[in-house]
Amino acid sequence: MATAERAEQVRRQRLMALWLLGVAAMVFAMVVIGGLTRLTGSGLSMVAWRPVTGWLPPLSEAEWLAVFEAYRQSPEYLYVNRGMSLADFKDIFWLEYIHRLWGRLIGVAFAVPLIIFAVKGWIARWLAPHLVVALVLGGLQGALGWFMVQSGLVHEPAVSQYRLVAHLGAALAIYVYLLWLAARLLELRRPEPVAPAGARRGALAVTGLVTLTILSGGFVAGLDAGLIYNTFPLMGGGLMPPEAFGTTPVLLAPFEDAATAQFVHRVLALTTLAAVVALWVTWRRRPLAVPARRALTLLAGAVLVQVGLGIATLLTMVPWHLGALHQAGAVLVLTAAVWTVHQLRTGPAEAPAAVPMATAGSARP
Repeated sequence: MATAERAEQVRRQRLMALWLLGVAAMVFAMVVIGGLTRLTGSGLSMVAWRPVTGWLPPLSEAEWLAVFEAYRQSPEYLYVNRGMSLADFKDIFWLEYIHRLWGRLIGVAFAVPLIIFAVKGWIARWLAPHLVVALVLGGLQGALGWFMVQSGLVHEPAVSQYRLVAHLGAALAIYVYLLWLAARLLELRRPEPVAPAGARRGALAVTGLVTLTILSGGFVAGLDAGLIYNTFPLMGGGLMPPEAFGTTPVLLAPFEDAATAQFVHRVLALTTLAAVVALWVTWRRRPLAVPARRALTLLAGAVLVQVGLGIATLLTMVPWHLGALHQAGAVLVLTAAVWTVHQLRTGPAEAPAAVPMATAGSARP
């Protein structure tokens, strides 16, 4: 391949990587905004889903009154916010509106450049199906979000914790998928140090623990479990609260009992901390590439800060600003874990930059 042609391919792939990183950053912000809607009690303020026509907020007094009247028929108004004024309703409406609008903007930010890159023929054959999957996942995520909200509009003014965690998990999956694709696009064909397989396996295990801990935090949020046992390290005078695992069947206790959910989240968080520290101590003096060593150190630092944030959030009974920081910190820890796995590749980096752009009859080498 001519040097000029290869340089052009590298430029295109870097541009597409920046695009995917930008969309991933928007997904990151979406997770934080979603947490804020829950922390401020805004998530059930919009009782209708208009995926195509819902871009604009109410623009007249009559439209505001109509939207408010629809909210007044909801369980949240009837059992929690009865007597709320229109002005107070607007306060909770705007954050949920921003949440939904941001989701639509993510779709535009992904779909429009995707079409442009496809028309230009920039998308390599290996990458095309991944981008289609990401697009479909994004659309399904919007439907899943409404499925979650619906659960709080029927009888009880609270969304299902199972649907909440499914919505959170899908957002994290999309985020990690975009990060991984961007990382592959940024790889260049150059000799790479071979990382020990044990280091990569350890990083993968830690990433799994981080993911489980975040999802368990979703159950804590869904059950308002952060508002009980606001002490650390003891819970009701012991390491385990007396009513933990009292739900029948016991296997459902971590998902349906608030005390058990908080206990499990604590155990997972501390286990993740111990695992990350062990990984860092084990490999910090081993022959690793400098980027891999830095990734391990970044991961260890991120987990330490996140555990501190979690304890502070618990002790202060989950103020919205600390709750939002804790949720953002969780995504940052996941980012550091994924980056560490990527840096601990166990062989030469595959080089998408050398793969020809998708053309008729082309195939991936």
